[in-house]
Amino acid sequence: MVKARKYIVKQPFVGLPKREDFEIVEHQLPPIKNGEILVKVEWVSVDPYMRAYNGRFPTPYDQFGFNVGTVQDSKDPRYPVGRKVVTHKGWCDYTIANASSETDRVYKLPDLKGLNESLAVGAVGMPGATAYFGLLEICKPKAGETVVVTGAAGAVGTVVGQIAKIKGCTVIGFAGTDEKCQWLQSLGFDKAFNYKTVDASKVLKEAAPSGIDCYFDNVGGELSSIIISQMNVRGRVAVCGSISAYNDTSLPEATILQTYLVFKQLKIEGFIVDRWLGQWNVAFADIIGWIKSGKMKTQEHVTEGFDNIYDAFVGMLQGENTGKAVVKI
Repeated sequence: MVKARKYIVKQPFVGLPKREDFEIVEHQLPPIKNGEILVKVEWVSVDPYMRAYNGRFPTPYDQFGFNVGTVQDSKDPRYPVGRKVVTHKGWCDYTIANASSETDRVYKLPDLKGLNESLAVGAVGMPGATAYFGLLEICKPKAGETVVVTGAAGAVGTVVGQIAKIKGCTVIGFAGTDEKCQWLQSLGFDKAFNYKTVDASKVLKEAAPSGIDCYFDNVGGELSSIIISQMNVRGRVAVCGSISAYNDTSLPEATILQTYLVFKQLKIEGFIVDRWLGQWNVAFADIIGWIKSGKMKTQEHVTEGFDNIYDAFVGMLQGENTGKAVVKI
């Protein structure tokens, strides 16, 4: 039997998750059964949805999330020993997974063409698929249109903006520091603004004088209301998340949107990327091609060590990362 460690969420989060909300548990893994694989985890993802989904499950629960690892033992011929895999088994160093389980979400590591394996929990993983399908299937941007992205320096936002540029759009991003904004412009964003220091309404009117056609919303709150108020008739909004409010203990105030929605005939659609789960490989193939050709750049904020996963998670929620936050086990 293998001795393993995992993070358990002991209680619902109140505000920003606290260290005492988690417990690291050491346990013995049982022998694997038919259809199961034993995986040694090498890369762990920390993502905003882990905060958003807290409270939807009774505690205690194993902290879920995507990871990348290597099969150490197998009773599933599709996943032999040595195979690199992605699972949704969360914050652990060893785990047993079943590829037939919807919650385990086991799949073979995509052919990354020599790129870092950590990208399989980033641009070539769930965040990349989120950006790809949210933008292309919901916003459906056309060449020459203007696209705005909030949370633009995060794992999803950076991919959204670069895909929009590949599709021939003008792209405006909002992020939380001047350094992040400079980095976004180095990726090809036409404009990038620090939402903490600018008058968002004013800079949008200057940067997008003809209005906004597509908005990819990662943050919610008043910033989103300002952006939506400046959208063109029949504009499209993909609502991915509301990280600005995840750690609030009461709902933030934001301008009422119904007048804009009606008179501008806007389409606003929330989504969960699992809707396209059977098509993720299509997104991955395109994104890998764009990275290899130089049309898309990636950046990771890497934290070292299993014991530091909590710090990486909270740091990501507070905006300390530029690009995808990942942990090397």
